[in-house]
Amino acid sequence: MNLPCPLCQTESTFFEEVKTRMYYKCPKCFGIFLSKENYMNSEDEKKHYEYHNNDVEDKGYQNFVSPITNSILNDFNDSHKGLDFGAGTGSAVSKVLKDNNYSIKQYDPFFHNHKELLKKKYDYIASCEVVEHFHHPDEEFKLLKSLLEENGKLYIMTHLYSPEIDFASWYYIKDHTHVFIYQKETMQWIAKQYEFSLVEIENRLIIFTN
Repeated sequence: MNLPCPLCQTESTFFEEVKTRMYYKCPKCFGIFLSKENYMNSEDEKKHYEYHNNDVEDKGYQNFVSPITNSILNDFNDSHKGLDFGAGTGSAVSKVLKDNNYSIKQYDPFFHNHKELLKKKYDYIASCEVVEHFHHPDEEFKLLKSLLEENGKLYIMTHLYSPEIDFASWYYIKDHTHVFIYQKETMQWIAKQYEFSLVEIENRLIIFTN
């Protein structure tokens, strides 16, 4: 059975079964996605995120998000407006930027569901370890693009898949809420599809420029 890709709607073929979870791979955007039949329900998903509550004061956590925070601190100043998209229960990205007197708002559908923030525009958007959770990546990337000012930047951190990785044993899919996995080619497809002027990929950090 083939399934439509949640990002580009292309008919996608079976990729791998991992502990009864069925993954498909798109031939167009190269995304790898979990069958919707294997999704957690919303209540269990929220409990999962609450269980992984992170301490924003933890230096290890702050160091982990430093590819995003260092880039924003380098590219923008405290007069620019930012959005932490998918901030979760506690965001070290927001913590570090606010400690540097940066203006950043937090949005998260489970924990900071302030929909009025999605009606404004921002100079930069940070989305750290978020995009792999998107059930509807087509809608989410369209939204993120629309929230950026001209020349604004979208900073994403996620672990990209590449063919040399043994998918079945890969740590990143052990988190059942990681339902859409990206490859380098997927990010390049997104840049073209949503008309970003530039995409830069450096390990886990992906930067889209509006």
